[in-house]
Amino acid sequence: MNFVDKIHIFIKAGDGGDGCSSFHREKYVNRGGPDGGDGGMGGSVWFVAGDNKDTLLDFRFTKHFRAERGENGRPRMQTGKNGADIRVEVPVGTRVRDVASGKIIADVSCSGYEKCVLKGGRGGKGNARFATPTKQAPKYAQPGQKLKEYEVELELLTVADVGLVGLPNVGKSTILSVVTSARPKIANYHFTTLTPNLGVVKRYDSTFVLADIPGLIEGAAEGAGLGRAFLRHIERTRMLVHVIDISGSEDRDPVEDYYTIRSELYDYSPALHSLPQFIAANKMDIPGAEENLERLREELAEEDIPIFPVSAAAAQGFEPLLDAVLAKLKTLPKTRAFEEEDLIQENEYEKGFEITAENGVFTVTGGTVEYILDTTNADDEISMRRFQQLLVKEGIVDALREKGAVEGSTIRLGEWEFDFVE
Repeated sequence: MNFVDKIHIFIKAGDGGDGCSSFHREKYVNRGGPDGGDGGMGGSVWFVAGDNKDTLLDFRFTKHFRAERGENGRPRMQTGKNGADIRVEVPVGTRVRDVASGKIIADVSCSGYEKCVLKGGRGGKGNARFATPTKQAPKYAQPGQKLKEYEVELELLTVADVGLVGLPNVGKSTILSVVTSARPKIANYHFTTLTPNLGVVKRYDSTFVLADIPGLIEGAAEGAGLGRAFLRHIERTRMLVHVIDISGSEDRDPVEDYYTIRSELYDYSPALHSLPQFIAANKMDIPGAEENLERLREELAEEDIPIFPVSAAAAQGFEPLLDAVLAKLKTLPKTRAFEEEDLIQENEYEKGFEITAENGVFTVTGGTVEYILDTTNADDEISMRRFQQLLVKEGIVDALREKGAVEGSTIRLGEWEFDFVE
């Protein structure tokens, strides 16, 4: 199948470039000062609407989207070049959700949509930035910010004004072919339609988009018959037309069919259940339809749900239905858009550390330790002072004491080894 409507990909903003540590070198200039430039900013990640796309198929073959890293700073106070942004094009209707937090970070609900979901990493400062009147030749240069990669889920939700819902083989695709120029596959067996079909209904000077949603069955909200995959595609619709085989031609009771679909809509989402709904009582050309229509009307007499008898096979009865749908749409808000949340970006290093003690040697490991080591220059006094401050600030020194470290104990961080000093 070429229609793909749900897939996972990975996105990452570009890391910041490292600051440069260098000193001015020029003939006849003795002991030139620090002149290391700053690193460039990393590129950002954007999600944008791709008007010519209608499936997520391309993402089956390309899973990782990483913005460009910022260039490192250079001597002579030259700042590194900023990394290029990456723009991920997705079909209109795509909802982007962070897998770890469940947050909707982008909802591509309309043409022209674009949003930056991950900002590029900060560039590190060059050693020239750390020069002071008392420390005129610092060797320390700040590394660029290293950022974490995120797994996100892309869900394509059909963008349509009206959704046709109902059990399999009730005539939804035939109705779509009658009232629009769409030509969906039509056959006399269940689940002929396996992907949503869209058509544009033109009525007088107005138009609206109609979606034929694959047939639902009992248990669809829990996934029976690919139910959840199908129900997803009516989440954006403004109203529903519930198609019922009023003739009972498949030995089903039309009244029970109505309650089955209503129950599945509610179980999937109360918001779907509360959408305005009309009933298209289809197959009125088949004997027995009139009696069932009267039963349905009596059953729903106290509910404010208009019922329109139609025959898709004979292309009859659709004018009143279409007029009523147009009139209702004029009173409804535009296509539903979901509330977005910002993704809280994290550094590549996972915060935290662990301490193990063996034969008097205390080994500290974890993301916090990796960050401290990667951002420390052992040959620079300022950097080593910062190293000591971070050990205290991150609670590593107190944790070592609790584990039993005393004056002179051996402490190991990565490849570094030193004595514990109180």
